[in-house]
This record gives sequence, C-alpha cells and structure tokens, in this order.
Amino acid sequence: MPLAIMTAPTTNDENKVTNPKRIAIRRLTGTVGCGVDRSCLSTYYLPMTDIDTRALDRELKRGSAELLILSVLEARPRHGYDLSKLIHARSGGQLTFHIDSLYPLLYRLEERGWIKGTWVEKPDERRRRFYKLTAEGRRVLAQQKKTWAAFVEAVRRVTGGEHA
Repeated sequence: MPLAIMTAPTTNDENKVTNPKRIAIRRLTGTVGCGVDRSCLSTYYLPMTDIDTRALDRELKRGSAELLILSVLEARPRHGYDLSKLIHARSGGQLTFHIDSLYPLLYRLEERGWIKGTWVEKPDERRRRFYKLTAEGRRVLAQQKKTWAAFVEAVRRVTGGEHA
C-alpha cells in the first residue's frame, strides 16, 4: 500500500513548537491529527487510501482555476454561465465551476486587470456580463501555460514508470 509521509513540528516539554518551519500533520480529509501521539514522533506514515479524493480534486481545481478561465476566454468573450458550461464540457464532466466559486474568481481576475467585464443586454434575454481577456491577461496566460506544462511533464516523469 503506498504511503504519504507527513511531518509534524517538533515540540518541547511544554508542548510549544520549537521548529515552526516544519509543517503540522494534517490529513487531506481536512481533519487535524491521525490518532498518533505527536509528542513521540516527528514523522508519520499514512496510507494513501486515507486521502479524501474530493479534497484533492478541490485543491487541484483551485490551483488551476485561473489557467482554465483565461484559456477559455482566449478564443472569445464569454459570460460566466457559458464559461462554466464550456469547462465542464471540455473536461468531459470532470471539472465543474459552481456559481458561488466562479463569480468571485472572475471578479478577482478583473481586479487584477487580466480580464475585462462588460454588461450586454439583448432583446428578450436577461442582461449578462461578458468577460474578455486583456493584453495583460494574455501575457499571464502564456506564462501560466508554460508553468503548467512544465509541472505536468515533471509529474509524468515521476509517475510514468520510465525510470523503474
């Protein structure tokens, strides 16, 4: 069974952290601790089966959300619901952006100057805010694509088995 190594901070007799640079044990399920006496050990081994895949999916999506939004806007301006539908469709249903997380992200990207939103009203339709990529957003997107490609390639080299 594969194991994940997680380190805990070193503590002294008064249970105060003496080495704050080391991270505390935290299972990916979102709960702190693992039922092991932390005062005795600084490293624990947790079975990978204990990892909550929904939490992992959420973290992966959070780390790539800007790249996804900017990439979809690269072709043409779109409104929020359209962005959500397109990401869902292109990912084969694996990625879903709910309104409660999508719009705050769009507002942040707009504040950074990476996208620009414009209200559009069409006859017999509700008013919608369309977002388009700015010149700065294109520059950021190009850099994020390079960074993501390098990351994916590094993960592939580690997990690909070609060095076994």
